[in-house]
Amino acid sequence: MSYSFEYIDIILLAMIAGFIFLRLRGILGKRTGYEGKVSSDFKQEFSKNIINNNIQKQNFDDQAKKDFLVGAKIAYETIITDFSDSDNKLTSSKPLLGKKIYKQFKDALLERESKGHFAEITFIGINSATIKEHEIIENDLEVTVDFVSELITCIKDKSKKIISGDPQKAKKVYDTWKFSKDLRSVDPNWLLIDIIK
Repeated sequence: MSYSFEYIDIILLAMIAGFIFLRLRGILGKRTGYEGKVSSDFKQEFSKNIINNNIQKQNFDDQAKKDFLVGAKIAYETIITDFSDSDNKLTSSKPLLGKKIYKQFKDALLERESKGHFAEITFIGINSATIKEHEIIENDLEVTVDFVSELITCIKDKSKKIISGDPQKAKKVYDTWKFSKDLRSVDPNWLLIDIIK
């Protein structure tokens, strides 16, 4: 007698499980074979929309410009001073330079070394740094800055004879540098990408 009750219990439990399965299937749906197969066009459009939204959120307002100029002045002094070092490694400024500018600086240092010349640069200070223009190009925010600084510079040969410049006289230097930052990147650093002559 007890065996028949066990069979009935099993049948009832199976019916309840089937009912729950059908309810869940009705609520959650079933796999159709489409999941995970998003078209490449959709992915590209979705990525583009994210990038555009990030660019629109990039607010280069007056405060952002002030903050940027503080960093740009530090970068300017670091790069100028590093260029005068005789080790030709650009150790301090390498993280601040775009690939093209880094190569140009490195080539200039190697050429100077091959001639047996070395530079003596004393950085006195920056008189002014003003943003000339800023624009978004693709995913990068590019900012062009006019610097006016005072330096004492001279180039000497192996025998310490002065080839150019004056080690006793400061001169005003006018530079226009272009910095860039990838708007998609969480890295806060800017890179020097061009020196405009």
